[in-house]
Amino acid sequence: MPETRNITPPATTGPGLLIHAAGPMDEEGLLAVLRSAANATAALPTDRPIEVLIQGPGVKLLASDSVAIAAVQEALGAGTHLLACENSLRSANLEPGRLTPGVGTVPAAIAHLAYRQWDGWAYARL
Repeated sequence: MPETRNITPPATTGPGLLIHAAGPMDEEGLLAVLRSAANATAALPTDRPIEVLIQGPGVKLLASDSVAIAAVQEALGAGTHLLACENSLRSANLEPGRLTPGVGTVPAAIAHLAYRQWDGWAYARL
């Protein structure tokens, strides 16, 4: 599997949950996705990682100057692994260095989804 960038892969005893959010997204949409991740964190075993993968124009909300910065930082602090699709970053003219510290990237969301599913991860599309 290609490595994700800018994050340390979570240590687990098994697969986790991958939450995929794609397409146009405003701040309220991202907040809803992050609430779902927080709810999953509270309800699932603590040794199972939660990844939120943002694909599409919503990657702009993961930037360090985003209106959603506080929510992004809170999610990261709670242990949620936030990932941005590099193809989407290019389409949005957003350099990976402008992402909030702690937000990782994957080369292609579609490939990351496939790899995680092949590895037995649960998948939720929001």
